[in-house]
Amino acid sequence: MFNRWGFDDIQVKDEGMKRYISLKPVYVPHSAGRLSGKQFAKSKMNIIERLVNKMMRSGQGTKKVAGKFIRGGGNTGKKQNSLKIVEKAFEIVEKKTKKNPIQVFVDALVNSGPREETTTIIYGGIRYHQAVDVSSQRRVDFGLKYISIGAFATSFRNKKTIEECLADEIIAAANQDMKSYAVQRKEETERIAQSAR
Repeated sequence: MFNRWGFDDIQVKDEGMKRYISLKPVYVPHSAGRLSGKQFAKSKMNIIERLVNKMMRSGQGTKKVAGKFIRGGGNTGKKQNSLKIVEKAFEIVEKKTKKNPIQVFVDALVNSGPREETTTIIYGGIRYHQAVDVSSQRRVDFGLKYISIGAFATSFRNKKTIEECLADEIIAAANQDMKSYAVQRKEETERIAQSAR
């Protein structure tokens, strides 16, 4: 990856998510949309490229994220920018943890995907919340979303760059630290699901 980090000794600790976290070696994570639009093809896309794609986002604007309205043009459609952000963030992760940043990111992903969530069931005209298990692919999707949103939320109106914020978010999520936005969201989702059992 980026002619620096290898995929050889990367291990996915969660057996269920192993199938959906693609660690196929690539030099530059850019497949030019070859897998888009095909059902379930995203699980064949390299996991780092999926993170890069998630980093191509604009501000939420309408909804508060981590207590802030994130407004601004963001990084939409700028894949080169996203690649640079992820590469620099991985450099920072490597410097801070002295480990392969891909392994740290995979651990963060496993720790930030909720295992249980709620769905709404209408029975007799009344809405009920029912706890349901989350599929492994959905857990990967949630993990990626929470990590990228958490990084943008912490870098908004902050002196820290997006690269530093993404690196901090990945390290915190890999250590299951409650400072991580992704881990907070996961815990909150699971707590709500537990009360709706």
